[in-house]
Amino acid sequence: MSQHRTRINRRTALGAGVAVAALGGRAFAQAAKYGPGASATEIKLGQTMPYSGPASAYGTIGKLHQEYFKVLNASGGVNGRKITLISLDDGYSPPKTVEQVRRLVEQDEVLALFQTLGTPCNSAIHKYVNAKKVPHLLLATGATKWGDPKNYPWTIGFNLSYQSEGAIYAKWLLKNKPNAKVGILYQNDDYGKDVLKGVKDGLGAAGAKMIVKEATYEVSDPTVDSQILTLQGSGADTFINITTPKFGAQAVRKAWDSGWKPLHIINNVSASIGSVLIPAGVEKAVGAVTVQYYKDPNDPQWKDDPAMLEWRGFMGKYYRDGDPKDASNIYAYITVQTMVQILKQCGNDLTRENVMRQAANLKNFRSNLLLPGMSMNTSPTDFYPIEQGQLAKFTGQLWEGFGDLISTNAG
Repeated sequence: MSQHRTRINRRTALGAGVAVAALGGRAFAQAAKYGPGASATEIKLGQTMPYSGPASAYGTIGKLHQEYFKVLNASGGVNGRKITLISLDDGYSPPKTVEQVRRLVEQDEVLALFQTLGTPCNSAIHKYVNAKKVPHLLLATGATKWGDPKNYPWTIGFNLSYQSEGAIYAKWLLKNKPNAKVGILYQNDDYGKDVLKGVKDGLGAAGAKMIVKEATYEVSDPTVDSQILTLQGSGADTFINITTPKFGAQAVRKAWDSGWKPLHIINNVSASIGSVLIPAGVEKAVGAVTVQYYKDPNDPQWKDDPAMLEWRGFMGKYYRDGDPKDASNIYAYITVQTMVQILKQCGNDLTRENVMRQAANLKNFRSNLLLPGMSMNTSPTDFYPIEQGQLAKFTGQLWEGFGDLISTNAG
């Protein structure tokens, strides 16, 4: 076997589709149009990430993005242009997000914002970036309000919408455990309230009586131990856990350690085995239910899957500090592939207006790390790239999908 076939080179690590993005720079050499942050040689993107603070487990997303672009740039970039990603720490603090995004827009003059993370943080910049007409793309949050092209035409989300996710859990409970006594823990902000609304809408008026207790926490709280004990004391036999990773791990651990053994539903953002369940103790989450829309890196059914092998090759060669058990690193890879697709579609028109036009024109775009049968579609009236998911149960080692792929209409 020849050497070039046995070695993971830079193009193989990113897959053939991304390598193609690096080709044909000369073909786009005529009639170029450039907005702020774009030139014949560079495309400048910006993002904020919680590299510190209560949501720092998500920082791995931004780190993978940076490594991906380094590898892509070594292969020629996108349409012959190198991608510069300016990734700043906001500590998951909305005032800090505002400060950092103002710097990215007004000083660094980025072409677009990419994957700014967190519902409260994105809420703080939502009106500002739309007033400035800066593409605010593929937000790392599932808040339903990111899909509002009429009022916020410069913002487009990425994740399965939180209301859709909540409704999936509710409808499954109505069918499979209609007499459930439900206790809910949620983060006291737009994110937590959005998932909660989906649950309540899904249950409907008749199902609302199933909820026996609600408890909230602030991201500044040291623990959620007291909230878990309150929910346990309510007599709830079903626990809907709407938390970010730090608090998700605490909730899994405390529920188990206190002797409470409800049916445990964990929202997708805290379903990572690497950053949540292992720190909590995997045995304490056996039987838990979540919703998935991309492949679980811990599931042996994907062991020889070509897309998973590509991702593992990238992790092993270019992002060794990243945890291959952490699903956030799969998520990060899918989102950066999607951003590259948008830039490819822009061709030689790298104005902010065209970047937004292309973000709203994804047609059956598929990352092979999504679950089989899934693809992304957007339009000028549909700003929800992800509108499908599948329920999964935790076995103690992996999330095992069950039932059919569920399509939602988030719009």
